[in-house]
Amino acid sequence: MRLPVSTWPDIEGWLQKSKTIVIPIGSFEQHGPNGFIGTDALCPEIIANHAESLAPGDILVGPTFNIGCAQHHLGFTGTITLRPTTMIAAMVDWTESLMRHGFERLYWLNGHGGNIATIETAFAEIHARRSFDPKGADNRPGLSLKRRDWWDFKDVMGICNQLYPVGHGSHATPSEVSVTYWGYPERERSKTEMSPKIAPAGTIGDAVQYRRDFPDGRIGSDPTQSSVEDGGKIVAVAAKCVLEEVARFSA
Repeated sequence: MRLPVSTWPDIEGWLQKSKTIVIPIGSFEQHGPNGFIGTDALCPEIIANHAESLAPGDILVGPTFNIGCAQHHLGFTGTITLRPTTMIAAMVDWTESLMRHGFERLYWLNGHGGNIATIETAFAEIHARRSFDPKGADNRPGLSLKRRDWWDFKDVMGICNQLYPVGHGSHATPSEVSVTYWGYPERERSKTEMSPKIAPAGTIGDAVQYRRDFPDGRIGSDPTQSSVEDGGKIVAVAAKCVLEEVARFSA
């Protein structure tokens, strides 16, 4: 099931059998000359929706939390970011809204490395609010929160390394760009020329430093290797891993 295209009676029915929801979470930032600005939100969304299509009665996919922490990308046109405090507050509100209806297990499928610290801090804030609640545990459901970075499954990392032994890099990678091309094949731009072929590697500071040191937005990557076909292979592996882990998380 998918929450955005379900009715409220549908969700009441879902809650009779499961208290789990999968929430894709990402970012809205540049991804080099041929990667979509929405890549980090699109990847977990595409993977989660494909997992749901494989087992429509087994998982519920929520709306995508598609704006994250990307302040260091603001030197590139089109980037939209939240401050960490804003993102934490929004995640608290999303969580407490779902809890009010009876959800107890929230699986956040993350697509942006820059979100990790803020997601974990949001989890700490959510648990702290519950701990400080003077009502204690009386008449209150349990709550489990999990973050999974979609690329971090062993099998997903394996196929990415197999497909891109050279030039995978750390930002605007061919794997993430391929996933989005599979989701939107009519928008593939893998023939875009880039120089140097493999972008320089290095560390990220603020937006000014990022644009100065990585002028086309890539870090250590060669996303001209990206393809719809590769994206399909990666999504198939990632969706299988998500289904298996969500089943364990829900048990």
